Amino acid sequence: MTVAPIDLFTSFVHLDQSGRVRAERPVFDADRDGWQVMTFHVETDADVHGDHWEVHSDADEVVACLTGGIRLCFRPEQQGEEEEIKLAAGTAAVVPRGRWHRLALDGPSDIMSITRPRGSRLEKRTEG
Repeated sequence: MTVAPIDLFTSFVHLDQSGRVRAERPVFDADRDGWQVMTFHVETDADVHGDHWEVHSDADEVVACLTGGIRLCFRPEQQGEEEEIKLAAGTAAVVPRGRWHRLALDGPSDIMSITRPRGSRLEKRTEG
């Protein structure tokens, strides 16, 4: 077996149920089993679909800020204001399974997320 470097910004790393690890083209498939490690360089909120809420029903998600700074925003579970935590370079947070969230940028950043894609959904965010 040949071992080669993986460019994390041009591949997603997929960890399947059998324990096999593969680097693949960066496609997020909400019907896929296994875990996926995704790394992105982002410049604007549009790069992180900041106008949408996201939820992962099959697993928690680790969101890590590698460089720059991001804000992890949580949709209120009842009435009220969004909750927000800031992630500086080198920090991460765990988004609980089933919790609607979105990202906002403080500037250009590199981020990594790790979750099971199966059951993930996006929902258009409404201002109000």
